[in-house]
Amino acid sequence: MTDVKELLLSRIRDVADYPEPGVMFKDITPLLADPAAFTALTDALAEVTVRHGATKIVGLEARGFILGAPAAVRAGVGFIPVRKAGKLPGATLSQAYELEYGSAEIEVHAEDLVVGDRVMVIDDVLATGGTAEASLQLIRRAGADVAGVAVLMELAFLAGRQRLESALGGAPLEALITV
Repeated sequence: MTDVKELLLSRIRDVADYPEPGVMFKDITPLLADPAAFTALTDALAEVTVRHGATKIVGLEARGFILGAPAAVRAGVGFIPVRKAGKLPGATLSQAYELEYGSAEIEVHAEDLVVGDRVMVIDDVLATGGTAEASLQLIRRAGADVAGVAVLMELAFLAGRQRLESALGGAPLEALITV
């Protein structure tokens, strides 16, 4: 796994002062553009999914779609997009949550998750944990079980892991890279 981590890290670009001064943005587009790195990432996320017995992957808008869909194909499980409110047609379940400066809301199709599903949440970065926490609440409200959360990168200094501890209910949180 060390070689995989080194490969992934070598393809993540730091962009200073984006989206605002003082922020060091972690740009994953070079990783996505590199077939070997993207394949290694997809395989690693699929392995986590299979190891924890997930039957579906939930990908969080928008980069969670890019990472979660190929991991679901590789793992042989279904893929469910969790979208920003108002983006899905038909009956949805929604979950509001607080951000540092305001609030947001995410949705999932009501029929996409059912009792008996074991769901792995996949996203690119775990920062403060608000969106991941809201997705765990949505999964449970749909009657499904949380198999875990897997992310490419955890920004440890933002304490998202600590925020998610109780929401995970004993399910694992796996970050391929922690910075």
